Amino acid sequence: MSEKTTHFGYQTVPEGEKAGRVKGVFGSVASKYDVMNDAMSLGIHRVWKDAMMDWLAPRPGQRLLDVAGGTGDIAFRFLQRAGRGHATVLDLTEAMLVEGRKRADAEKLADSLDWVVGDAMALPFEDATFDVYTISFGIRNVTRPQDALSEAFRVLKPGGRLMVLEFSQIPNELMQKVYDLYSFNIIPRMGHVIAKDRDSYQYLVESIRRFPDQDTFLSMIRAAGFENAKYRNLTMGIACLHSGWKI
Repeated sequence: MSEKTTHFGYQTVPEGEKAGRVKGVFGSVASKYDVMNDAMSLGIHRVWKDAMMDWLAPRPGQRLLDVAGGTGDIAFRFLQRAGRGHATVLDLTEAMLVEGRKRADAEKLADSLDWVVGDAMALPFEDATFDVYTISFGIRNVTRPQDALSEAFRVLKPGGRLMVLEFSQIPNELMQKVYDLYSFNIIPRMGHVIAKDRDSYQYLVESIRRFPDQDTFLSMIRAAGFENAKYRNLTMGIACLHSGWKI
């Protein structure tokens, strides 16, 4: 029986290889990850993450699981908005968590934060543990995104909220072509100059193009059991927020 395959950017690879390759990418770029996010998006990723918090509206005392949470951007924002609460940052790549722990916010919020190395498709937590599950620019790197969504549903409490921030597709064909020109020609070059790693950023651009469009991903969220599922496009659809509830 032949092994199942998946995509790694535009390459087809055995399913069992993808996680290791993703770890390689993020291990390579971890120390420059935040700098590159600012450079690639001209700082707009910060606006998108703030928009995510606006829609999420964190409340005092909530428990957050931020998957693929890397350097802690979402966890820090969540705790600051909630006022008090707890955030668990889970990532496949330990080097990303190490970078997160170095940030000043991590020291100020240390009592409210856990950093866990783990797999989105097999979360090391009991059922119905968290009030909120977030994943930002991470689910497209998961080998089987549907499994990750099912795990999200499992670990959320009844009444819990899922929110996914991910790059998506621009509905306007001409604007998508312009964006593709930028993505494929500029971003890998930035990766070469800033992070000394062109290949990892070539993969990241390709992985965005391979990710399902807004409506397809919405149907995946519903298939995992989430209700009242909706999405909002950000910056013409370059990024998109998907929301769902465990009812």
